[in-house]
Amino acid sequence: MLPQRLRFGAFIAPFHPIDENPTLAIQRDLELVEWLDQLGFDEAWIGEHHSAAYELIASPEVFIAAAAERTRHIRLGTGVSSLPYHHPLMLADRINQLDHMTRGRVMFGAGPGALVSDAFMMGIPVAKQRDRMDEALGCIVRLLRGEEVTHKSEWFELDKARLQMTPYSRPSVEIAVASQVSPTGARAAGQHGLGLLSLGATSTGGFNALASNWAIATEQAGEHGHVMDRNAWRLVGPMHIAETREQAMEDIRFGLDKWIYYFREIANLPIVPEGDDPVKAMVETGMAVIGTPQDAIVRLQQLVDQSGGFGAFLLMAHNWANWGATRHSYELMARYVFPHFQNLNDNRHASMSWVKDNKEEFTTQVRGAVGARIVQHMMEKGSQNIRPEIVALITGAAETPPKADG
Repeated sequence: MLPQRLRFGAFIAPFHPIDENPTLAIQRDLELVEWLDQLGFDEAWIGEHHSAAYELIASPEVFIAAAAERTRHIRLGTGVSSLPYHHPLMLADRINQLDHMTRGRVMFGAGPGALVSDAFMMGIPVAKQRDRMDEALGCIVRLLRGEEVTHKSEWFELDKARLQMTPYSRPSVEIAVASQVSPTGARAAGQHGLGLLSLGATSTGGFNALASNWAIATEQAGEHGHVMDRNAWRLVGPMHIAETREQAMEDIRFGLDKWIYYFREIANLPIVPEGDDPVKAMVETGMAVIGTPQDAIVRLQQLVDQSGGFGAFLLMAHNWANWGATRHSYELMARYVFPHFQNLNDNRHASMSWVKDNKEEFTTQVRGAVGARIVQHMMEKGSQNIRPEIVALITGAAETPPKADG
């Protein structure tokens, strides 16, 4: 029996430098999702942000609606919806509408909100973001399952609330909770029996926390009557690959410095390693792969071994390279990395080996079959139209060398 097929996708925050036309930047994000769909990627997760100028998409639901019309197969998720920013009924209703509009291709990713500046603008106490996420999530899970919910909170109220459309997906859309180093997301996923989105899984802290966060989620799930599903566990990390490591390094000169500046000077997320040479540190620590398809395979296998197994790897969309090199990197992933983890070529290797091992027998049989027809023709029509070298080729006999003149 074949092993579980590892899925691949993209986690699109997105990241766009402020010297770029923002209208065209969002258009490029839509083109990326179209390209991923053509290449056979399984998923794309779209972020929600409202400040700091780099992560431009404010409504993942609006983006998903547009992307769904441009694609055929890829599943589309909110990566993630910041629950403290929304009334649970309004958010659940939008997701439920997308569930119908996409015929079940939408997924719901939940989190507390990554940028403190977003919460600050809305007067949301940072210290309460995670508590509010937990409270809202409990209601949204029930709403998305078509249940009636009554709940009174300091910041929202539900009075016999119910989605007016029965969910398209049963029992509901797939739901995943964002998790980094802290146990917040893992606890929430386990409590409600949801999927886990491990952001920053390739960073030193995130990598080391993989097994422990899964253990926390599993323990919580057991306490609440659920079973965690490794197939619903997604790991996120940045990669850029090319035919050679030298080419990959050359490619990322286009935009990596700007991305590093954003995370070091603007965003409140300590993603970039400290040191004078952050690129070297990112590669040596395994935080990023900047290399070849084989380098990507090696790193992914490390993640599989460290975690104990997961369902999908999501490439963090980073725009380190120009558009042509970026497209090519995703294509190389699909062509050379997918097959390794999806066993796509197992039967091809087996078939080739079988034919090779039996080549002598098959050759003998075909020579015999064709030779019999040649003999039949010669008996019926004579040999004047049959070249001697053809007879020798089919029968395997050594061709008689021509006689010398004189």
